[in-house]
Amino acid sequence: MPAAADEDYDDEGPVSSTRGRAVAQRATDRESARDFEVTRTWDLLTEGADGTITGAVEGLLEAGKRKRLLKDTTPLQRGIIRHLILILDMSLAMNEKDLRPTRYFLTLSYTEAFIREFFEQNPISQLGIVGMRDGVATRISDMSGNPTSHLTAIRECRSSASMEPKGSPSLENALEMARAALFHAPSHGTREILLIFGALHTSDPGDIHATINSLVQDKIRATVIGLAAQVAVCAELVSKTNDGELSNYGVVLQEQHYRELFMAVTTPPVTHESANKTTSSLLMMGFPSRTVEDHPSLCACHTKPSRTGYLCTRCSAKVCTLPSECPKLPPFISSCQLGGSALVKGSPKHSLLRVPPAIPRDSKDISVIEVNTTDRVENSLGRSQGSHFGWQ
Repeated sequence: MPAAADEDYDDEGPVSSTRGRAVAQRATDRESARDFEVTRTWDLLTEGADGTITGAVEGLLEAGKRKRLLKDTTPLQRGIIRHLILILDMSLAMNEKDLRPTRYFLTLSYTEAFIREFFEQNPISQLGIVGMRDGVATRISDMSGNPTSHLTAIRECRSSASMEPKGSPSLENALEMARAALFHAPSHGTREILLIFGALHTSDPGDIHATINSLVQDKIRATVIGLAAQVAVCAELVSKTNDGELSNYGVVLQEQHYRELFMAVTTPPVTHESANKTTSSLLMMGFPSRTVEDHPSLCACHTKPSRTGYLCTRCSAKVCTLPSECPKLPPFISSCQLGGSALVKGSPKHSLLRVPPAIPRDSKDISVIEVNTTDRVENSLGRSQGSHFGWQ
């Protein structure tokens, strides 16, 4: 026993030096903790007059929307008729809780907001949703210009137990389904794919590189939002379909960054010179009139009985909503939807221009402007009254 004790005391020197380094490290950590500033996000929210934070939240959302609009002020030609396929990852990787409450439920919530914003910015565009689940591609909603149908499909995914995350994603199957859905898209519109990818692998039955080359031949652009890390096959997909650029591949840092990447896709993409080799031509559109019938009749789009609808000015076919596709004639839209579409100045054939962003002024300048405006209004009003009634 004494010999064992002597052996233990022989190692006292190294142990003491190790303890000294540990004490020094703890002191350094305490200094770093004092220098670290905690950002409390809840301090940024202030209660309104009604005692809620609804106004503050709406203000943050509007600030984000203005930030996106002010970011894209360069005069570039963009496509206003878009055909977009949204691919959602529904594999087991979406059950991770690094994004609260989970990746899956947060993605569904952001998808609903994306659908509303997409059709607000692109009212005459088309959208379809595809899911990757258990090694196969699932069609969630067909290509349509009606946001209500897409929102209903997303709510069904949230409440249905059969659509919970399961298995591995299949990127090839999802891209092939999206490619088939965009195959019949007209040449005057853009063909786009938005991929929400949460896994770090893909289970494909064939050659994924051949599928990517097929997308390039069909002039389909891809945008990828990664929830975990950058994946080589996704980087290849974005690079080949965007003329070698990787700016359309973003990896999420936190929830707010995820929303910003998601909502950035609502802005119409820039038209590349290589993708616009054909001569621009006029596009025929129909402006149908709304009708209310005494008895229900079948619509031409869903073959469902309804009393209200929109009648084609040529073939008298009835459709439920606008924008829509007539089975025989060009697409149907309303004048409000055409006026609200994202036509950006810079195109040689533009007819509608966005309102330039307002420049904030100081309070002093505002008061001067108000006084001058009031004087001009009073003077002009007096002159108009005098000239009308014969006063001087």
